[in-house]
This record gives sequence, structure tokens and C-alpha cells, in this order.
Amino acid sequence: MTNDGGDGLAVLDDPVGESLRGRHAELGRRHGRAATYLPEVATFSAISADAGAADWADLARLLGRDAFADMFSCPAVPPADWEPVFVLEGRQMLWSAGGTSGADAGVVELGAADVPEMLDLIARTRPGPFWPRTRELGTYLGIRDGGRLVAMAGERLRPPGWTEISAVCTDPEVRGRGHAARLVGALADRVLARGERPFLHVAEKNAAAIALYERLGFTTRKHVTFRGFRTP
Repeated sequence: MTNDGGDGLAVLDDPVGESLRGRHAELGRRHGRAATYLPEVATFSAISADAGAADWADLARLLGRDAFADMFSCPAVPPADWEPVFVLEGRQMLWSAGGTSGADAGVVELGAADVPEMLDLIARTRPGPFWPRTRELGTYLGIRDGGRLVAMAGERLRPPGWTEISAVCTDPEVRGRGHAARLVGALADRVLARGERPFLHVAEKNAAAIALYERLGFTTRKHVTFRGFRTP
């Protein structure tokens, strides 16, 4: 299923590469046509969809021997000596609700001092990759209960004209209170205020998250396959 519904969609076919060539250039490394984030920021790497052996060799030089290459939704297939690590079916969804949500009540912005709590919440909820410097990719918002961080969401990939919402997670003890919806809505408000559009990625098996995002106004643009490999 594909729902284009607007202009400027081509950059979403390579969100990692577009981010590393633009907004996140200072948070990554490049060699030839290969690029990757700094290790403590993200594990995502990017390579051209028509990559040849030389391009994969450039990426291997960037990452090092026996290193993890998270290729996100890149359709290019590496040489046979790159060991497959994982394959995960997912979808890319776009904000189509039209207006802002006014969902800022009880939401706080998270900074460098909050990283230990953010990492602890990530470890307990496992929403996806998150490292000590991931928060540098964009704005991260949280909700506290009795002073304790119990829910979080933030901005990740930043292709031109778009911002990805990611790391949406809630402590199991406080689920069902609408925290995720408030955080996603508050982030969408900030993205729209900058004149950009929100988008996100979600695992196909996470039916509850897909249903939530659809209720919030996201629609599926396309289905994607996430892949990871280990360099030779």
C-alpha cells in the first residue's frame, strides 16, 4: 500500500542517507558514497541503492572489521561475505491529520542531564535503537510521574522537509494513560511549527502501535524491510 498525498516524498525513500547528507552531517562519517552515524549517536548506515562492490568496501572501511551495519530500509544487497544479522518487516507512516494537536500538557523537554534516565527507560521498554548521544538527533520529550521519567519520544531522522518521530515508549506500570499519544502529538506540533512534516517507522508486528498512530492521524505510505549485516 502506498499513500503519497503530497510533494517532496522522494527523500523518504532514503531517509538515513538524506539525513547524513544534510541536517545530521556533523553527526556522521563519510567515505566515497558510503555514510554512517557516529557510533554513540546511531548505528544506521547509508549506501546508494545501486551500490557496487567499491561502495560496500567504502562502508566496510568506515565501520571496521566484524562490525554491525544497520542498513535501515536500504534495498541494496551487500556482497556475499557480509553476514546477515536481522530482517524485520515494517512500514513508513506519514502525518496526515492536518492541524496541530495541542498536546503539550504535562510534557517536558529532555536534555543531556536526563540521558541516564532515558537509557534506563529504553532498556525497560525496548522501543528500538537508542544510544548515549541519540538525543542529539533532535528534540526529545518526556512525561514524569512523581519525578520519575515514565514515557518518552523524540526526533530521529531529518531528511529535507521532514522529521521522523521515534523512541516512543512508556513504562509498563503507567500504560493506558495516553502518554504516548500526548508525546507524539506534542512532537508533531513542534515539527509542523517549523514548516516540516512528521513521519515515522514502525514494525509490522507491532499492531498496537500501528493502531495508535492511525488514530493520531498517520497513514501508511509504504511497507519497508529493515536489514542488518556484519562486515567481513
